[in-house]
Amino acid sequence: MSDEALSKDRYFELLGELVDGMIAAHGKDFTMGTLVLAARFIAEGKKLSRLPEADKAH
Repeated sequence: MSDEALSKDRYFELLGELVDGMIAAHGKDFTMGTLVLAARFIAEGKKLSRLPEADKAH
């Protein structure tokens, strides 16, 4: 598997962990709405994070 494929798999795992936590805390409707809104922000080129670039941990 390529480095890119491994990286994408890891991000998908991280997203899955986040989603599982969101569902447990707030339910499926909230989680789906949040993901749809995030997809819309991505499509429109809007920032998702309020953190300044220097404060983000990658």
